[in-house]
Order: sequence, then structure tokens, then C-alpha cells
Amino acid sequence: MIEQIKPSRSEKVIFIFIILLALFSITSFFLIKDKCLFVKNHDPSELKFENPQNIAILNVDCGNVIIELYPETSPIAVERFKTLIRTKAYDNVAFHRVIKDKLVQAGDLEFGKKDNLDYGKIGTGKSGLGTIKSEIDNPFDYKKGSVGFSRTSKFDTEDSQFFIILDDEPLYEGEYTPLGKVLYGLDALKKIKYLDKSVYVLRPDFINTFRMLIN
Repeated sequence: MIEQIKPSRSEKVIFIFIILLALFSITSFFLIKDKCLFVKNHDPSELKFENPQNIAILNVDCGNVIIELYPETSPIAVERFKTLIRTKAYDNVAFHRVIKDKLVQAGDLEFGKKDNLDYGKIGTGKSGLGTIKSEIDNPFDYKKGSVGFSRTSKFDTEDSQFFIILDDEPLYEGEYTPLGKVLYGLDALKKIKYLDKSVYVLRPDFINTFRMLIN
């Protein structure tokens, strides 16, 4: 008859430790892989808006970003923005400039498209509609979630590129044309890919779709 050898207490402890370590490693792997795990996705059909005609839905990898546009503040810029959204011009366009916890920027329609990405020129592309005049005279607080039109170092050069700030930026007031503010989904923007050593992103994330709630 073969005598069974029972594991010692220390061997049991080591075995349990190995099992727990394996479970922790597997769990950590999936948590890291799924960057959107704790981000709530907002369904605009379940929400009520005072001005539904000015609501735009930006869909990114981690869900919907719901934006209210302010045509009373920047009528020319908002009309341009709505035109580009309605023609689906922003679909599959890169978030080419991202600063962690500060800003995400997209909208290069010429060099930022997923199927025609040009790293050497991205950020300089145009829409083909021409530039518009800066609208910076009306009061606007650039609080977290504010959306604005990008421009060159000169005024009156806004076109199609836009940014959304992830923190308050009072120095932007009177410098950049405002478009509106994020109502829901700011956490989804915080998951947009960024680089530690450059504001311009290699292999960037993209806008999935951008639509007006009411066309």
C-alpha cells in the first residue's frame, strides 16, 4: 500500500499564493486591455435637452461625448461646425494632438483621415471651405469640457480643426473661438491615446462618428 504524502503548511501557502498571483495577473491583463471598462456610455435618446437642435454627438472608442453648441456666442463658427458634422466630414478623423488631462484636438480633414494619414503634414490640413473670421468678442468661460475652434498663430484662420479641453483654461478666453461645451462623456475623452514625450500622437485614436441630434 502506497503511503500518501500530505503537503506541508508552507507548501499549501505557496500554492495558494501562486493561484492568487495568477488570478491577479489575468485580471490585471483584462483591466489594462479594456481601457473603457469604467467609462459610462451616455445614450442621447435617454436624455432631455433644452436645445436639441444644438446637440452634437461625438462617438469615440469609449462611448458618446454629448456636446451643446452655442450659436448665440459664435454664429459663424457654429454654422461651419454643424455643416461639417452634417456632411459626416469628421468620421474617421484622427485625434492628432493630445495633452494628457489637458486637451484633445482633431479635425484635420485633409491629412488626418484614417485611410489617408500623413504624419508629416497632420495638423496643417484644410477643409476646402476656406477660413472663417475669429469670434472672440462675446463672453465665454473656457471651463473644463469647453469646445473651441483651433487656428494658426493668426486670428481669422479657423477652418475645421477643433479642440476640447479637459481642464480649466482661462488663458484661452479671448484667444480662441468657442463652439460649445461637453454635457456628458468627458471621461471618454480622457481615454484618448496620448504620448508622454510629444503632443502629436503616433498611431492615434480616431473619431468614429460625429452627428447632430437633429439634422
